[in-house]
Amino acid sequence: MIMPMTVYPFRVSNYARNIYIYGVQRLTARDGFTGVPAEYYGPVEQYAANNYSMIQIDNALSQTWINQQEYDETIALMG
Repeated sequence: MIMPMTVYPFRVSNYARNIYIYGVQRLTARDGFTGVPAEYYGPVEQYAANNYSMIQIDNALSQTWINQQEYDETIALMG
C-alpha cells in the first residue's frame, strides 16, 4: 500500500515563493522544470492566493512562471 505524501507547511511556502515571486520553479512540469509534487499543487496555489497580491500573481503570469490555468485557479481561491 502506498502512503500519501505528507504536505509540510514550510515546503508549501517555499514552493510558492520560488514559483510566484522568483520564478525558479514551476507548479507543473514545463520549461525544463519538474514541477512540484502533486500533493503540493493545491496547497501552493492556496498559499499564493492567501499571501500574495494581485500584482505579484499577475507578474508571475506575465513572466510565464505560471500558466493561464494555474493563474485562473489561484485567482479563484482569493477572497
